[in-house]
This record gives sequence, C-alpha cells and structure tokens, in this order.
Amino acid sequence: MKLAGTRVLVAGAGVTGRSVTEALTELGADVTVTDGNAQRLAELDGLGATLEPGLDAPPEGTRLVVTSPGWRPTAPLLQAAAEAGLEVIGDVELAWRLGQERERPPVWLVVTGTNGKTTTVGMLESVLRAAGADAVACGNVGFAVLDAVRAGHDVLAVELSSFQLHWSDTLAPRASVVLNVAEDHLDWHGGLDAYAAAKGSVHARSATVVHNVGEEWSQRLADEYAPEGARRVGFRLDTPRPGELGIVEDLLVDRAYVGDPVQGAEELATLADVRPIGPHNVANALAAAALARAHGVPSAAVAEGLRTFTPGAHRAVVAGEIDGVRYVNDSKATNPHAATGSLLAQDGVVWIAGGQLKGASVDELVHGVAARLRGVVLLGVDADVIGAAVARHAPDVPVTRVDPGDHEPMTSAVNAAHALATAGDTVVLAPAAASLDMFRDYAARGEAFTTAVDVLRRERLGDGD
Repeated sequence: MKLAGTRVLVAGAGVTGRSVTEALTELGADVTVTDGNAQRLAELDGLGATLEPGLDAPPEGTRLVVTSPGWRPTAPLLQAAAEAGLEVIGDVELAWRLGQERERPPVWLVVTGTNGKTTTVGMLESVLRAAGADAVACGNVGFAVLDAVRAGHDVLAVELSSFQLHWSDTLAPRASVVLNVAEDHLDWHGGLDAYAAAKGSVHARSATVVHNVGEEWSQRLADEYAPEGARRVGFRLDTPRPGELGIVEDLLVDRAYVGDPVQGAEELATLADVRPIGPHNVANALAAAALARAHGVPSAAVAEGLRTFTPGAHRAVVAGEIDGVRYVNDSKATNPHAATGSLLAQDGVVWIAGGQLKGASVDELVHGVAARLRGVVLLGVDADVIGAAVARHAPDVPVTRVDPGDHEPMTSAVNAAHALATAGDTVVLAPAAASLDMFRDYAARGEAFTTAVDVLRRERLGDGD
C-alpha cells in the first residue's frame, strides 16, 4: 500500500484519528485532518499533519480518505468523497492492509456482536497468552488495532463494532464470530437488517466462521456470509455435536478441533473456570475457545486462560455482600439483551434498571426474567416504560421508583433495593439502558452504585458517618 507522498484526508480527530494520523505521517503520507470540534483538532498539533476544521469536501489532490468509525456514511464530507470517486476506509481496514505488508502478517481473531464482545476478547487474549503467544486485545476495547499492528504483535484478539466493520472492505481474519445481534445503533445503520449485515460482513473472507448454534442471528449470519471453503465451527450450551464446542455436565468440551469429531472429544475447561458467572459468559468462553483453537491453542491453555482472566470493570462485578444479599455491578448492560444475560445468571433478583432505552423494547426481557424477580427499582428517563413492562409481565413484583429530583439517585436506588431484598437474593444493577440522562457514562453509573453499596455496608456495620 503506497502511502509515501500520497495525500490522505483523516476524518475525525479523536482517539482513532490520532492513531491514524500518527501512522500515516510516520509512513510519509501528506496528511490533512478535519473535525468539527476545533479544540479536539488542535490536540493533534505537532503530529506533522495539516489541521482543517469542519471540511465538507476533501482537499484537492486527496487520494484516500480514512474515517473514524463513528462518522456516518451520510456525513457531507464522506458523501462528497464517494461522489468524487475516492476510496473511503476506516482505521481497521488501514491496519489490515499495513499488517499484510509485514514479512509475517499478524493473525487476526475477530469478535463482534451486540453484547459480550469485550469479555470474549479479554478471555481470548488470556487464553492466547496462556499458550505463550505474543497476543494483545485491541480494536474497540481502548487499544487501537492500528497501534497493535504497528507494535508488531503476532496475534490480535480484535473486538470490532458494526461501525468499524462498515468501513472494512478486505479484512480476512483467521477466525471470526458474531456472538449475537439485538437492537442497537439502528439510528446509524438505518435499521436492524443493515446493522446485522455490518456484523455479518466479518465472516465474508474468514478462514474459520464461528457461530452460536442457539442464537438465531449468529447462525443466520454465518450461513449467509461464510465464504465457500471456510471451516464452520458451532458452539452451544449443551452437548456438542461433531464440529462443535459445548457443555457436558460441568465441562467445556471440543468436538471440532479434534482428530475424530464423530467419536472423539477433548475437555477444555470446567464451568468453575468461567468468570463472571452466567450462561451468557459460558457462551462467551466457548466462543473465545473456538477462536483460540482455530489458531492451534492446546486445551490446557484454554483452561488456564479462562481461570486467570480478569473481567472488566462494571461487567457483572460483585460490589459486596450485606446481610446475606449480594450486590452486582453490571452497569455495562446498556441494552435489554445484555441485561437479560445478567439477570438470568442469578436466581432471586432485585433489579435496578432504567436510563435511556433509545426506543428499545423491554417486554421480552421482563417476560424472560419475571420468575426470578423479587423486586424492581427504577430510575432514569425511561423508568415508566420499564415499569409498564413489569406491570404487564410480572404484576406481583413490587416496584419502587426513585424520585428524579433526588440529589443522589443511585444511593436512593441501592437503599430501596436493600429494603426489597432478603438473604440469598442478589441486587443487580443491569440498567438495560444508556446512562447519559443521569451520569457521565456507564462507568460513572457503576462507580456510583459501588460507592452506594459501600456506604450502605458501613452503615449496616455501624461505622458509617
């Protein structure tokens, strides 16, 4: 990919834009960066690029446009580039092309889906490292995939969003998985089918296509996008068939990457090795194992990697136990699909929920977990929507609404949940909604929950203020 002396326009000056700009200038490209945020653009001063705020058309002589993933195809600048016949790619596509120019290109093992991506990629990284691989988790997890390629890592455990996949045209992973698809980012893609298609495109040139047998969209996208000749590997939460990974009693078992998948099976790990607990995370572990096995990782490394994996913050993390009641922070459950998995991981649940649903329905969620609910505490702008669903599908479950005027709504929510819970229950913050109506982000929401639990614990122990 000839870049030296080539005029390239970078759209977006955020984290991705900085990564792209540094890589392109290092390779000798003539780089212009544009962003509607002049302050953010100014932060790239000194990288050797021309900074132009608010461009709505590529500068004369531009030969390539590299866009940040959040920019929609309908953005005037990108539309103008397309009309001018310019190629528009994302940072992931750029990283792929640059990696292919290495003497030993890195191996890409790619994870996408609506929920569970970061946990799966973290598990995958841990398993690969347990096998002795020079591996790193990158992509939509905070470490740009372009930076991982430039750093020279041998194996990349890559989390990709639908936005990133939209701008990737030639990506050909060693193995790929679409974990699941649920309503999300529909405003960006224009509808569920287009969103799912962006996810499914990860398989289009993949050597091994991994799919969840029990998840309709995962199965459908594998069927639709797997290229001719690709290996197909399924995983399921029960006894695996030949060519699949699955569960036998308390064991994670492989019947895909074995000499005789009809007669043979190989034990990979135990359910006790999987953290956080819950069926959705067992599925994530099986997906990670399937990807790692596609790279030739031995079974012992799968078990060791899962045992040593540390879950990310605000993802089903136990915040404490008070009076026999556990408190779990899953603030990252920002949509109904994610919240469903979190709640199904528990038996008796007092559910703290609410925020910005962004038009998503919660009826299926509430119906699916109704038998486990011991109480519901609602907060946020769409509390009434969730409350109405609880009234329809779990009418006998007590519901408390936190007053939106409360100075510390999460403290009120935790106290209300404590009043509804009895010993053996679990209070779960799994909002099923975005956080920006009340908090800076989901992390701030999770931190508020953890702080409120800690205050309650000290009060119950008699050492509060």
